[in-house]
Amino acid sequence: MRRLAAYTIPFVGLKLGKHQFEYDIDNEFFDHFEYDEFNSVDVKIDLLFEKKNTMMELTFKASGTVNVNCDITNEPYDQPIDSSLFLVIKFGDEYNDEDEDLLIIPHGEFEVNVQQYIYELIVLSLPIKRVHPGVEDGTLKSDVLDKLEELSIDKKEKNKEDEIDPRWDKLKNLLND
Repeated sequence: MRRLAAYTIPFVGLKLGKHQFEYDIDNEFFDHFEYDEFNSVDVKIDLLFEKKNTMMELTFKASGTVNVNCDITNEPYDQPIDSSLFLVIKFGDEYNDEDEDLLIIPHGEFEVNVQQYIYELIVLSLPIKRVHPGVEDGTLKSDVLDKLEELSIDKKEKNKEDEIDPRWDKLKNLLND
């Protein structure tokens, strides 16, 4: 995967202390990752980059909306995004990103690319089951919901099946004797 230059931070020229970065994420960002589950994306990333003598601390905060399709009705809706990620960057002998909260980069590095962390922050902040708010409160009118309601098993039919055959009652009496 090719690195996007806009998400590369050259930390060698930065002074010790806190630095603020902002990114506006849209569909073009996810096209780069070939991720097509979003209809539209409007997310703002606030990145607080704190440079220290021996390490760097990154605090990502994502806020905005992602338009996705409902898993039940396939109707598009805006899913709000509000999440954060804390990352520590240390220096070591070789590159290592096995730990999700710690990134180790070689001593000679002079920049860090944050595009993968932004991608994961947004994708993982979505719920596993995406349900339109109108489905949850009952205000959404959809052909799919009408068909699901039509095909659902009525409680009345279920109660009729729960009635016990009187022949089994005779066998239960044998157990009680």
